[in-house]
Amino acid sequence: MNNNMNNTEDIILSDPSECLMHPFTNKQIVFTGALSTMTRSKAAKKVRAYGGIMQGAVTKETNFLILGEKRRGISTKQKKAEQLINHGFDIQIIPEDDFLWLISIQKE
Repeated sequence: MNNNMNNTEDIILSDPSECLMHPFTNKQIVFTGALSTMTRSKAAKKVRAYGGIMQGAVTKETNFLILGEKRRGISTKQKKAEQLINHGFDIQIIPEDDFLWLISIQKE
């Protein structure tokens, strides 16, 4: 018999801080193409401020590929990321606008 009168369950998280982590925390990030709103150096500082790790090239360890607005066609970095995705690697390819939104999230 259920003694819980209001039929609610208590959910206990093992580590509540995990729910508050920024998507870039401990993730490896690569840029391709020039950003339209800031220098790559400034963007890299923002990534590091959120705990991200900058990479110069796409590898199997890459988590995010940021596509700058000022690019001509599909870069070799984007082609490499797409190949790795097709082989089952979890790489997120995101446009500059989404990157800007992600770095606008306030740190807890």
